[in-house]
Amino acid sequence: MSESQKSRVIIIGAGPAGIAAAIQLCRCDCPPLLLEKERPGGLLWNANLVENYPGFPDGIPGPDLVRRCAMQLARVGGEIISDEALLLDQEGRDFLVETARARYRADLVLVASGTRAKPFPIPVPQAARGLVFDEIFPLLDLRGKHIALVGGGDAAFDYALNLSRNNRVSILNRNADSSCLPLLRTRAAGIRAIRYVPNCSLAKITPALSAAGRLQFECVREGERDYLEADALLFAIGREPQNDFISDRIRANQKTLTGTGRLLFAGDVVRGRYRQAAIAVGDGLLAAMRIVARLEDIK
Repeated sequence: MSESQKSRVIIIGAGPAGIAAAIQLCRCDCPPLLLEKERPGGLLWNANLVENYPGFPDGIPGPDLVRRCAMQLARVGGEIISDEALLLDQEGRDFLVETARARYRADLVLVASGTRAKPFPIPVPQAARGLVFDEIFPLLDLRGKHIALVGGGDAAFDYALNLSRNNRVSILNRNADSSCLPLLRTRAAGIRAIRYVPNCSLAKITPALSAAGRLQFECVREGERDYLEADALLFAIGREPQNDFISDRIRANQKTLTGTGRLLFAGDVVRGRYRQAAIAVGDGLLAAMRIVARLEDIK
């Protein structure tokens, strides 16, 4: 592990919040060290159509918005380091961020690490794991398949609309009613390739006996057992903050560190159910402006 040069600011996560903050910091002649463990863009890669982001009257596919954000960051001289933050801690007055390859130090840290999918609610046998997913982008190249999708919220219906362009989709909702936006439900109801199955609780997953590379699901519907098969299973059952890299020392001092403006959070990692790209971008911009003000105080 190499010891890297100290930076004034480290941003953990290059989703909408992290990229927005980095763009503003570069504009203020304070380029941050921006870490991202996967590809930049966060959950925008899952978004079929972002319709509430101002400036795009017809909406914009999430991946297209990611590409525009990355281009804008590059234009102002920002760079993204492909490395995963494994630990955020303190050594003296410095923040310390450890990755698999290096140790980074900074005066200020912005945590914009987003969320991760909740664990699968039932066991997934080893033989079926390559066909069970919690993100949509590995499935976007499928054609002519049947995909079972567990969930009943906005994400589930947005995923279904995306996948139904080239596949059949069954939405399995354990509740009677969906919790998604009415417009998403209306759109899904108008597509023959989407089947909505209410009151359906997934009880068991096994490899299908009828054909290799398929799954069989045992479901409980109003007390009765039902069985169906699909080529893939996608869970859209909620997300949780991606913050397990934060040390106990930081957590114990978090209120003080955030109160002094040395540690900041932005975007989905702290927004709970209010996970929207526009909110994350606003969070990132506000955090960057606060960082610039704080740096001026400690010159």
